[in-house]
Amino acid sequence: MAQVAIDSAMTPGLQIFISRKGKTIYEKSFGYHTYEKKIKVANHHVYDLASLTKILATLPLLMQEFDDKSIKLESKMAELLPKLENTNKSNLTIKAVLSHYAKLTPWIPFYKETLDENLYPKRKYFRSYIKNKYRIPVANNLYLKSTFLEEMDEMIIDSPLLDSLYYKYSDLSFYLFKDYLENKYGKSLDILSNDKFYEPLGLKRTLFKPLGVIPENEIVPSEYDRYFRHSELKGYVHDMGAALLGGVGGHAGLFSNAEEVARIMQLYLNKGYLEGKRYFNADTFDQFNQCYYCPEGNRRGVGFDKPQLVGEGSTCGCVSLESFGHMGFTGTYAWADPEKDLIYVFLSNRTYPTMDNNLLGSHNIRTRIQQLIYDSIIN
Repeated sequence: MAQVAIDSAMTPGLQIFISRKGKTIYEKSFGYHTYEKKIKVANHHVYDLASLTKILATLPLLMQEFDDKSIKLESKMAELLPKLENTNKSNLTIKAVLSHYAKLTPWIPFYKETLDENLYPKRKYFRSYIKNKYRIPVANNLYLKSTFLEEMDEMIIDSPLLDSLYYKYSDLSFYLFKDYLENKYGKSLDILSNDKFYEPLGLKRTLFKPLGVIPENEIVPSEYDRYFRHSELKGYVHDMGAALLGGVGGHAGLFSNAEEVARIMQLYLNKGYLEGKRYFNADTFDQFNQCYYCPEGNRRGVGFDKPQLVGEGSTCGCVSLESFGHMGFTGTYAWADPEKDLIYVFLSNRTYPTMDNNLLGSHNIRTRIQQLIYDSIIN
């Protein structure tokens, strides 16, 4: 199936990692970084994880906040961020927001504000080198003026809520949770997640902004961007919003390989305990791994994606209801099933050379491989 995906030009390459009962039972890389076939994918190479960042960076930090009684699931967003007082977001609860059940606008194409009529970066916002306020690295030789972050913040605060309440996936809350965490600790999200999780877990290749840390030929490119940055995105985050934040978003920006992603998923499977160290309480994990709005037709947990309620969706349909995980836009997937004590991670760059390539998703490759895993291991 993996080779079929590559041969059918769904993605130039990919990594698969499977573990059961805490032991690796399958780890393999397929294909190349790009269709030019210059660099073969190896197990230690890193991919842009896209939205897996939500559950691998922001969510564990929020669980520790919950542990410390700094937040509750019923806490209102204005309690976390006073700037939301007297806005349409002030009374939204953490539980509703993280369950994508709070009427939030799905996303805001902030980057379009920074482009001229020919879809090239405006000189008002960018320079090709660091100078004065132009210091946020967005791509190779492209630096954003720091004052644009205030404009982004205003766009989020002023964004309308949807007319009616239903499940609608949104990135916006993760910009806000990033603000909350960074304001509270006076450190950026990448440093917080590394200090509190990645370093103690022994992760060497799970990080934001990998350029200069990981050799460039071990970073898989995500796209050749022809609509904003006009360059190959290699080590710079694919997500445009996270790029404008300098590569560190609460919703996107993390890079890693399949094995290290699985290690964080193992921490979840163990409900916050790994190799002699407790990172958050088991009860905390259980509360976040609940589908509170299933009766309303919303499958989501608090931050986690959960199995679909009907038909095709987030999984093969063969997983337990206790299972949890997430998908990422670049062609990534991580899922853990407590009932089977099983972890499955799939990383790819289906967005290379263009994100218009939706074949991986339309053919359900990630969840069809999941079905094969369950058929072979469980049966």
